[in-house]
Amino acid sequence: MSINIRNSEHKQDIELNTLTHFIGGQVLQEWHHTQTFDIQNLCIHQMFELQVERSPDTIAVVFENTQLTYRQLNQRANQLAHHLRTLGVKPEVLVGICLERSLEMIVGLLGILKAGGAYVPLDPAYPKDRLAFILEDTQIPVMLTTQRLVNSLPTHETRTQVVCLDSDWEITQNSQDNLFCNATPDNLIYTIYTSGSTGKPKGVMIPHRGIYNQLQWRQTTFRLTPADKVLQTISFSFDPSVWQIFWPLCFGAQLIMARPGGHQDTAYLVKLITEQQITVIGLVPSILRVLLDEQGIENCQSLKHITCGGEALPVELIERFFTKLNLDNVLYNCYGPTEASIDATFWRCQRGKNYILAPIGCPVTNTQIYILNKDLQPVPVGESGELYIGGAGLARGYLKRPDLTKEKFILNPFSKEPGTQLYKTGDLARYLDDGNIEYIGRLDSQIKIRGFRVELGEIEAVLSQHPSVEQSVVTVREDVPGDKRLVAYVVLDSEQTAIIDRLRHFLKQRLPDYMVPSAFVMLEALPMTPNGKVDRRSLPEPPQTRQEAEAIIAPRDHVELQLAKIWEKVLGIQPIGIRDNFFDLGGNSLLALRLVAQVEKAFKKNLPLATFFQNPTIEQLAKILCQSGLPTSLSYLVPIQPNGSKPPLFLCQGVSLYQPLISYLGLDQPVYGLIAEDGQGRPVYLNRIEELAAHYIEEIKTLQPEGPYLLGGLSFGGVIAFEVAQQLLSQGEQVALLALFDSSLPGTQKVLPAPISKRLSHHLNQFLQVGPTYFLEMLKRKMSIYYGKIALKNEFFRIKNLEHLVRREAYNQGVKKYSINYVPQIYPDRVTLFKATEKDVTSIVEVEVEPGLGWTKLAAGGLDIHDIPGDHHGILKDPNVQLLAEKLRLSIDKSIKSSDC
Repeated sequence: MSINIRNSEHKQDIELNTLTHFIGGQVLQEWHHTQTFDIQNLCIHQMFELQVERSPDTIAVVFENTQLTYRQLNQRANQLAHHLRTLGVKPEVLVGICLERSLEMIVGLLGILKAGGAYVPLDPAYPKDRLAFILEDTQIPVMLTTQRLVNSLPTHETRTQVVCLDSDWEITQNSQDNLFCNATPDNLIYTIYTSGSTGKPKGVMIPHRGIYNQLQWRQTTFRLTPADKVLQTISFSFDPSVWQIFWPLCFGAQLIMARPGGHQDTAYLVKLITEQQITVIGLVPSILRVLLDEQGIENCQSLKHITCGGEALPVELIERFFTKLNLDNVLYNCYGPTEASIDATFWRCQRGKNYILAPIGCPVTNTQIYILNKDLQPVPVGESGELYIGGAGLARGYLKRPDLTKEKFILNPFSKEPGTQLYKTGDLARYLDDGNIEYIGRLDSQIKIRGFRVELGEIEAVLSQHPSVEQSVVTVREDVPGDKRLVAYVVLDSEQTAIIDRLRHFLKQRLPDYMVPSAFVMLEALPMTPNGKVDRRSLPEPPQTRQEAEAIIAPRDHVELQLAKIWEKVLGIQPIGIRDNFFDLGGNSLLALRLVAQVEKAFKKNLPLATFFQNPTIEQLAKILCQSGLPTSLSYLVPIQPNGSKPPLFLCQGVSLYQPLISYLGLDQPVYGLIAEDGQGRPVYLNRIEELAAHYIEEIKTLQPEGPYLLGGLSFGGVIAFEVAQQLLSQGEQVALLALFDSSLPGTQKVLPAPISKRLSHHLNQFLQVGPTYFLEMLKRKMSIYYGKIALKNEFFRIKNLEHLVRREAYNQGVKKYSINYVPQIYPDRVTLFKATEKDVTSIVEVEVEPGLGWTKLAAGGLDIHDIPGDHHGILKDPNVQLLAEKLRLSIDKSIKSSDC
């Protein structure tokens, strides 16, 4: 029978079906939604194409300082799709995609779908062994990646065609028109690998139909508008990333891409939410907990929809959210396994509820939830049973795993429609009196930790492969509320010895970081029950005293002692030596956030998360904290490409602007950016260039204590690199390469007034393009920049990118101040100059420069000049940057060889 129940947890009445059974006089109820919209014959890329027609010139996606309109994104994806068709991509063909978060990632995903294929995400951060297994299991014929990542991918026996999105120029020669869609909603959209209890991950195959249903449910329930901005933070190897990417792109909102690694940095997230006025975000509870402690979180008032999932959501955390942000009707607790096309149930969080953990709510549209006993009969309200899921979102099954598919996807005994299935989740749940569902736990050893789905059996299977391990058991502990940790209990072979560092290193080569236990406990034997099974309840609590026998260097001063106490508190072990690596002791990104927050509180200094990742020992961190001249703001190193065996290249005054160059230098060349910011994106200014260079040298030496050094910089960054090199030489260090990218010595450029005809022509062209408002906007722009912060508070001056313009003008004034006071000295070694051959065509001023940009008279060892096509910034853009990278790579190799590095 069908009844209508008013559910106070939702804004609208929910139409429910009630399947009623009478057993012993007790009413058993199973609630589930009725169908509210039909599943249309549309694939996800077709939904996107319809949105392109509705808003072609609206911004679709933004990544740091670059953006694409819906038309531009569609055209680039079409060009790729046409290319993929020539490589044989069609429906049911799996295409690998190994990319960091970027615009290319979005182009790649859409291109695969438009060609008719299904994507297989490969996280570049995964260990090679895991990537190799996925490649072997899928036998993908085509792989999308970048030139920088291609050499780091494992090889396998199949002949995979590799397409580098940043260097395969034939892609851009293809048609920009939409392709004929040869895929149907029943064809695959992706195959995502999840942890497997047998020791190997398993591929979950999802068709377009399930994602269409998910996106339509989200849109009809929460209503994105063109004014909304959705922040993409979740790795595309996990299915919540699918709604973050495709929901805004299919309904006209703006997709904002967090920088790689940014999802782990809550200070960066708060800054991004505030600056970009983000309205939609997805978080796991453990990250939400740290985010709420972040300075400035109260300013994130633009948020209007927050999806929480992946872990149990404590009600005390919900109350903290409301206390910090005071935003009603915006926080939702969602539940759903990968096999159900993202979310299967949802619950709107409210104040003052007497739950301990938030319910997982009611089913989403076109989804059925059944809570059954072992005989597949519905259990009474209030009693626990296994949760089964049916409906439009079900996966096709597991790739090449027919037995497991048959075990987990069973025929639906409650449906009259032939062939309909239920997914056996393995989750324990019960119905509450109001129809909401409460999640209780697992029937097996699968867990969720920091939002990641983990089969403990997979970790145990890999650990048992170590030659020293005879037996092992892995459990999850939550000794501190909100802090779940994996603990491995290990029995060693009687003839073998092993230390924890070796076991952890062994696992890191084979498993993602989130699956590596934070603690290892060595036992003589595992506790057993009378029937011969491991007695998990009798496993001891991990000792707080470290079991390793190696020498530990104790703190030597009060700063190191204070840091050691913070580390011991966060990691829950002692003693900790000043040269112990935080991550080798079981630290992870979430614990790093907590540690950084405590360090900032204790030392009253802003500590960027990137600084800690590059200085993960107490000794290194103490040096950073003891730096003079930057009491609350630190200049710091940012890893651009941290891997490789060559000496690192340090580039001054920038990170993102060097990204195109780094992608062509190769994976064996580590590159770090040097920037002076206060942690909030604002530049730090000191009195002189010499002082800034000295601080940069302190940062450099925390990573590379002695030379030979490789240095470089664009524009004013080159001037700073020049002074850094001077000071290093004066300290007796060796500088193998000083590379200046179109950098002029201060005071050598002569700015000439542009001819009146050129200026009039420029303004006339702008007037014709923009209209009568051009001159008003130009006036507001000049006044805004001139009056700086005052303008930011006046609505009259609210022009596009005003805050950026004000910061840019402040930066220019800082550069001018530095340049006036800088007296450069003769440099005794060679200098390498990469000089732009073209002038900036958009500039209305004339600049007169000498051939060597002023460096000829200072480079006593000689000046090597390489002409690079393009203007000042164009040399770092394709295709010019390829030539720049080639010449720079040759210069680096030559300098390393001559320095015997």
